[in-house]
Amino acid sequence: MSHSGKPISDLRLDTLSDQLRDSLSCFEEANKPDFRELDLGSPVSPLRTRGLSTTTTATSSSSSSSGSVSGRNGHDMVPRRSDNNNSSELSASSESSPTTASRNPKPGHSRSDSSSSTATATTHPLIYSGQSSMNSPAANVLPTGNICPSGRILKTGMNPIRSSKSDVLGSGGGNYGHGSIMRGTSTSKAYGSAETVNAGTARAGSGGDAMRRVMYSADPEEVKRAGNEMYKKGHLIEALGLYDRAIALAPGNAAYRSNRAAALIGLGRVAEAVRECEEAIRLDPNYWRAHQRLGSLLIRLGHVDNARRRLCFAGQQPDLAEMQKLQAMEKHLIKCTDARKFGDWKTVLREGDAAITAGADICHQLFMCRAEALLKLHQLEDAESSLLNIPKMELYINSCSQTRFFGMLSEAYPYFVRAQIEMALGRFDNAVAAVEKAGHVDPRNIEVAMLLNNVRLVARYRARGNDLFKSDRFTEACSAYGEGIRLDPSNSVLYCNRAACSFKLGLWEQSIEDCNQALCIQPNYKKALLRRAASNSKLERWADAVRDYEALRRELPDDNGIAESLFHAQVALKKSRGEDVYNMKFGGEVEEVAVIEQFRAAISIPGVCVVHFKAASNLHCKQISPFVDTLCGRYPSITFLKVDIEESPAIANAENVRIVPTFKIYKNGSRVKEIVCPSREVLEYSVCGGDCNLPPSVVKCHM
Repeated sequence: MSHSGKPISDLRLDTLSDQLRDSLSCFEEANKPDFRELDLGSPVSPLRTRGLSTTTTATSSSSSSSGSVSGRNGHDMVPRRSDNNNSSELSASSESSPTTASRNPKPGHSRSDSSSSTATATTHPLIYSGQSSMNSPAANVLPTGNICPSGRILKTGMNPIRSSKSDVLGSGGGNYGHGSIMRGTSTSKAYGSAETVNAGTARAGSGGDAMRRVMYSADPEEVKRAGNEMYKKGHLIEALGLYDRAIALAPGNAAYRSNRAAALIGLGRVAEAVRECEEAIRLDPNYWRAHQRLGSLLIRLGHVDNARRRLCFAGQQPDLAEMQKLQAMEKHLIKCTDARKFGDWKTVLREGDAAITAGADICHQLFMCRAEALLKLHQLEDAESSLLNIPKMELYINSCSQTRFFGMLSEAYPYFVRAQIEMALGRFDNAVAAVEKAGHVDPRNIEVAMLLNNVRLVARYRARGNDLFKSDRFTEACSAYGEGIRLDPSNSVLYCNRAACSFKLGLWEQSIEDCNQALCIQPNYKKALLRRAASNSKLERWADAVRDYEALRRELPDDNGIAESLFHAQVALKKSRGEDVYNMKFGGEVEEVAVIEQFRAAISIPGVCVVHFKAASNLHCKQISPFVDTLCGRYPSITFLKVDIEESPAIANAENVRIVPTFKIYKNGSRVKEIVCPSREVLEYSVCGGDCNLPPSVVKCHM
């Protein structure tokens, strides 16, 4: 026994340990190893406890801040609580440039896990592995000792026990004692799964090996730091995979959830980002950064009250820019709501767009409001287009579920608007389904209840009218459609259906009136145009009939029925004006002219004549000739001729044609237009665009 009361063997062992520590101090200072508590029960570590150990009980904090246990021996260890509750958070004020907010751990600080539980830690002297960092599971503790660079362990703080075999470090890659096996990993696909790991490393390119090592690390702080680096570089998918892995290792860490939300925002997955912020707040109700991030998201979603509550979190100064954005958006929303109450749909459209510009750029309800305003302004096609282009997003978000837009729950309003547009387009079954969903979400809303009742009744009257029309009971069908119009006076389909009944009854004036109403609501409604043209033909209003048939011909150029109706209407119009009609027949072909006398006789016929000067060897002529044949079928009241200038040079010289293809348009024997090398669009516009009354001119184009 020595004078200090310790066994001599212990003094020698302590002295040897001190000498070894001093000899490694320079190397240790240069590499600054990150000491970690390792797992006692690691299935891949060959290290095992020997002899006796001293145990202490420590209470873990809720943070995941990195740290290490340090001391000369196991008897000197004192557990300390971390003073940084959320050291793993992306702490930059901007979403686009996150940085790590954790402080570097200092020797003597105990590491705490994310479970906020009381853990019993088996204390041992430190292990120094010779690596620049050591990544190990944080849940348990591996028996420790000072490890020489050779890999041998020299135990201190206990009676020396001789062994015939030396303790050697387990084999592994860059991370001590783990190799390719991960302990304690999650099998969930959502966080840290093998699929996530493989996807992240596949996208990492040349840095795939480094990223794979990080993804297989068991230290959540190291994984999180790598995720922050990926985020700052703009690699959001890779950052998301790393945050998933960190969450799998420490599911109770609020900061990791908030970091994941930042990556999701960058990827446009807003609903998921909201849920991650909500989960972070559930884990740590006082976590102001998650409140701020959720508040910013709620501004973009247009949820004013919830956003204000998150931004004005107790004890924290709200972001000034976000508050200004919130106030501007709220001002426009109030004006939009008031205008909607009074049916001022132009103001609704203007203020709704202003609210979107002010910050609510992903507010589903404001985009639906825009579609509703366009519908009420009788811009049905624009309303339908707006509906199709609304950003797709999940409607169910917990923190927004009770938010109201225009007096109804936010989730009900999109269904409410969709039902109105479906009704206007004549898709009655879709309208009923949409409004029933709105009623299911918000059954107490009066506006929803009224629309639900109206849509069901209108759909019922429309179905009854259709059945009566099929039974040739046209008068009763008119009455059924009229009841539907009384309930929904903006329904173009019901007006058009009633016009069809009136036409069958010989009430052509009434048919035209209903068609006019339908076309006022839906200007390009083809069925209404067709029925109005037919009614005008019955009343021998040939100019009006020709106008409608020409509009239909432009929309449906290949419809032979419309082409024939147009031809007969044009012939009747010419006759009504006292014009002579010669050799006009539907479905004529382009007539080829070879003799100059024949040419002059053809262009002298009353009406419009289009002459195509061509050459059989010219490529452009070959390309446009089939289109001339098409135009001949589309416009049967116009005479089409073709002249080959190589076979008929006399005609070419008389008309001074040097370049082909050239088109000349004559009216009643006088040339009114000449087009050189036109495109198909220019040629058709010149033929049917109503400019044949212009003074003679020459238009040079290029195909």
